[in-house]
Amino acid sequence: MLDTETGDLRPDQDAGLTSAELLAPTRPSALHKIFMGRDGLRSGWGLLVFIALFAALIFYANFISHKLHPPAPKTAQADAEISLRRGFISEAIPFLLVLLVTWIMSKIERRPIYVYGFGGRRKLPNFLAGLAWGVTCLSLLVLTLWKTGLLVFDSRLIFGSDVLRYGAIWLVGFLLVALLEEYFTRGYLQYTLTRGLAGFYQWAFKTRHGAALGFWTAAVIFSVLFGLSHGRNPGESPIGELSAGVGGMVFCFSLWRTGSLWWAIGFHTSWDWAQSFLYGVADSGTMVQHHLLATHPVGKPILSGGTTGPEGSIFVVAILALISVIVVFTLPRTDYGRAPDSGQ
Repeated sequence: MLDTETGDLRPDQDAGLTSAELLAPTRPSALHKIFMGRDGLRSGWGLLVFIALFAALIFYANFISHKLHPPAPKTAQADAEISLRRGFISEAIPFLLVLLVTWIMSKIERRPIYVYGFGGRRKLPNFLAGLAWGVTCLSLLVLTLWKTGLLVFDSRLIFGSDVLRYGAIWLVGFLLVALLEEYFTRGYLQYTLTRGLAGFYQWAFKTRHGAALGFWTAAVIFSVLFGLSHGRNPGESPIGELSAGVGGMVFCFSLWRTGSLWWAIGFHTSWDWAQSFLYGVADSGTMVQHHLLATHPVGKPILSGGTTGPEGSIFVVAILALISVIVVFTLPRTDYGRAPDSGQ
């Protein structure tokens, strides 16, 4: 009989069951099949929950922020350089929310949080290598523009201890930029959509390359969205959006090679830092306060980059190709993406 207090079977009823009935597996309900798959929570539901949680949290964060500090008119924001305070707040809060939502999803899905991009065997070496290559490649692009007369250095704006102080502060600020953009677009979302698409490709085409197809399909989707998101910047251009999207694919390539985002985070950090602070050029159409040098572009925007900055110049295509070569020859291939549920 059923115990009305506990809901358990009483011993007298247990004794009446056959061994086959006791050993028979419990069939999952229809509702369980809708939400759960072979690898746990189905990727589609995971993506919806992640996006819903993040959207709700960012809405309330913006609401509170606007109540405490009303934003300036959009025209004033477009014309003004980004301040330290605005830069830090606009990047730190969303990153902490992405980190929180990712942690929540890791608990729901019962996965270690590091599988969403913060794992890997060579975290610090990859991060430092990315830092070095980011400033090197951006400097090569700026040098090309300068030597061809497409970029003019006007003057130096800060001196003495201010150089180190603002340089260090902006380095931390652009680290936050890199953490937010890389972890949001190529962290949980990339991992989860890859998992879902890999299962689809394996089911639909019976291919052993489902993991690779899933990864690169997800990479294209999020890189396109990443490029288009830069269109909100006041000085952005179509070439700038395209270079941001292709850059996203290059960062996905480094994720594919290493199994982590650390190289991409380092590269992204120093690339943006070199543009905004070191050389004082526009970064995807935006400028920051307290930068070292004052510059201005000369000539057709398709060549000089115009208000977009070096990323809006056609010369960025060669630099992006060079970065891909650097990834191939400096980042050893790991087992990431070779197993159906890689990273676990």
